Amino acid sequence: MFYPLIRPALFRLQPETAHHLTLVGLQALTRLGRFNPLARCPKGRPRSVMGLEFPNPVGLAAGLDKNGACLEGLGALGFGFLEIGTVTPRPQPGNLPPRLFRLPEAEALINRMGFNNKGVDYLVERVKATRYTGIVGINIGKNRDTAVENALEDYLACLRKVYAVAAYVTVNISSPNTPGLRSLQTGENLDHLLAGLAAERETLAQQYQKRVPLAVKIAPDLEPADIESIADALLRHGIDAVIATNTTASRAGVEGLPHAEETGGLSGKPVFERSTQVVRQFAAVLDGKLPIIACGGIASADDARQKLDAGASLVQIYTGLIYRGPGLVSAIVRGL
Repeated sequence: MFYPLIRPALFRLQPETAHHLTLVGLQALTRLGRFNPLARCPKGRPRSVMGLEFPNPVGLAAGLDKNGACLEGLGALGFGFLEIGTVTPRPQPGNLPPRLFRLPEAEALINRMGFNNKGVDYLVERVKATRYTGIVGINIGKNRDTAVENALEDYLACLRKVYAVAAYVTVNISSPNTPGLRSLQTGENLDHLLAGLAAERETLAQQYQKRVPLAVKIAPDLEPADIESIADALLRHGIDAVIATNTTASRAGVEGLPHAEETGGLSGKPVFERSTQVVRQFAAVLDGKLPIIACGGIASADDARQKLDAGASLVQIYTGLIYRGPGLVSAIVRGL
């Protein structure tokens, strides 16, 4: 694969610049059709999860394509499903740059993007216009300037807008880069949010004559008691899956490295073990009553297998793509 040859050039660019150029390049290559050098259709084992049929268990994690700008380009790499977003009701610029940092020695990233996106209306139009025919999940969040006590209204606004075009919807309450967001993961805040979303989903299911699955994405920085409480709430409110996990606020494994002290969420290899532990803990508590989608530090087929062995039904990758390149997708699919 040629990615090791071009990675040094990409890594000389600012991370956000490289990110943007990569998405533009992937999308441009789709114009070549069957001559696209990156196009892959690896044969994987189909999986039935959340009532959906996934052609293989390897998906794209949210955050890479926030606005649905590169569905065809990413879909050509051989993913079993794509998750786009996080999207908010209104467009927002996110935090001030620099806000994305590479830690190559640890195959890690730190980001404090802050849900930068063009708003839910833009994303919905992109999904409507796409030629990609695979499974598209849409990850939703709240605007930064929406108070936590009013967060439900933002999530409801997004749910209503994306419902018709999403294969499933992920409720992001675990990003460390929106103040107060993680307080929605526990206690009365979580119950209030999930009750409101579940009720609205039933209304929308009647309106559209289809039931779109709801997943909730949680943080790796949870205590066992938090995991038990979250699992109980997910089951009580009829949520269809849990995604474990988002980025971590911890800096374990990157101490002393350049950029390690930057504010934001850490992703990549250093979060692998903790994320897998959370998957295992959720699997024990849920006891097969709810599927788990594992995300965090996956950079090989063996990594993905460990997540599945821990109790996950599907896996998602993001940071691994940055360091290993687009061939990682088909390598994991084939390896599984």
